Amino acid sequence: MTRTNGWLLNILRWFDSEAGSDHIDTSSRQFNVIRVIPFLFLHLACFLAFFTGVSTFALVFAVGFFLVRMFAITGFYHRYFAHKTFKTSRPAQFMFALLGASAAQRGPLWWAAHHRHHHQHSDQEQDLHSPHQGGFWWSHIGWFTCDAGFATNERRVRDWLKFPELRWLNRFDAAIPAISAVLIFGLGEALAAWAPQLGTNGFQLLVWGFFISTVALFHSTVTINSLCHVWGHRRFDTPDGSRNNFFLALITLGEGWHNNHHRWPQSVRQGFRWYEIDITWYVLWVMARLGIIWDLNPIPEHIQEETRKLDTAGRKRS
Repeated sequence: MTRTNGWLLNILRWFDSEAGSDHIDTSSRQFNVIRVIPFLFLHLACFLAFFTGVSTFALVFAVGFFLVRMFAITGFYHRYFAHKTFKTSRPAQFMFALLGASAAQRGPLWWAAHHRHHHQHSDQEQDLHSPHQGGFWWSHIGWFTCDAGFATNERRVRDWLKFPELRWLNRFDAAIPAISAVLIFGLGEALAAWAPQLGTNGFQLLVWGFFISTVALFHSTVTINSLCHVWGHRRFDTPDGSRNNFFLALITLGEGWHNNHHRWPQSVRQGFRWYEIDITWYVLWVMARLGIIWDLNPIPEHIQEETRKLDTAGRKRS
């Protein structure tokens, strides 16, 4: 394949992630500059805030959209699609897959496949985003810029391939973020006309409500790769370097209890003790009471007992 054809193919993958999939080197960890241009543009667009200014409404919208999509990533991309820690209906499954896709963190099958690979090879050479293998910046963002990071290993998500709507979302993963951006711009323009007292407009709401919110969401999510394997407390002696981190648990709605999660990833709850704040778990608990989801996998009694013993031993040592 010529260099020109390679560039064109990478541009086509901005819109169709499966384009020329037979030509993707899934082992390559080289920076793919053409493929990541939209990702770079997303970051650069945040600087438009110096021209659009900010309003209270735009800031509140950005935070709200951040939290809603963070829940979709943690509750569904992670705990549902990657680990199947609860069950739900097909319509709810698709609705939250759509919401997760709006976070611009690729499709649900790609996300689940990479995360399942991570658990099998955590902090080993095969782990694509381990800080113990590639350092902080590689584990935080570098892995996301190479062909090995872009590929979806469908063998790891055979259980989800039977849903054509999920396969479509995964293939055309840029569609939902693009539609979200257009809708947010339209909302800002409508508010500028109908509620000018809010002080916002289409471009301002687009910059804060989509670009800045999405970039903040991405970097918050990947701190679990780059920081939660080096910074925090290790309750369990797991084979990897996973750690529990209260601060990261707050900004990721519970994902910061990462050492807990690596000890027992089958649990829908990642905060194993009452004082370990796990907002995603609280929301899922409410959804279960409303009948939206069901069959939530609990923390087994032997894991709870192990947790209590280790905490008691830790207090005695201190």
